[in-house]
Amino acid sequence: MQDEMPITRTYSPIARTLHWITVAAVFLMIPVGLTMTYRGNVLNIWDGLTNGLYSAHKLTGFLLLWLMAGRLAYRLLHGAPPDEPTLAWWQKAASHLVHWLLYGLLLVVPLLGWIGVSLFPALTIFDLFDLPALARPNEEAAKRVLDIHGKLALATGALALMHIGAALHHRLILKDGVMRRMLPWVR
Repeated sequence: MQDEMPITRTYSPIARTLHWITVAAVFLMIPVGLTMTYRGNVLNIWDGLTNGLYSAHKLTGFLLLWLMAGRLAYRLLHGAPPDEPTLAWWQKAASHLVHWLLYGLLLVVPLLGWIGVSLFPALTIFDLFDLPALARPNEEAAKRVLDIHGKLALATGALALMHIGAALHHRLILKDGVMRRMLPWVR
């Protein structure tokens, strides 16, 4: 009789690293995006700081898009650990739905941003290089695409906050093993 392998209920070190880099990028992107658009579109301040915020936002979004493509490929190839056994069926379903919505939004939102700056065109990053253009310039289309980009970015932030709230609820209230999946040193 063969020894059974124990079930690993934590994400791999690679998956955890990619997750926390994504978290850092999202927590950088949203306030920078709000600040740059407030300075540029509301206050009409187009100075070095505003341009630097736009460049940082575009570059981070571009990198986030490729990070998420890599995360998705890794997830499809390696899967995820089994669900926490204490979860009800609806909690498992909600968890899977939120995770896949976040994956989708974290691919679509940066892609829309890239399309939007291509349409504008505003592809220059820190006056050092340009992102490749994905579309021909069309300022009216750019405004529509960037409006959708902004709304979906806020939806992504709201969904991420719900995700964090659910994780904290499991850790602090339910005291189950959900947080151990991403933080294996947590008991």
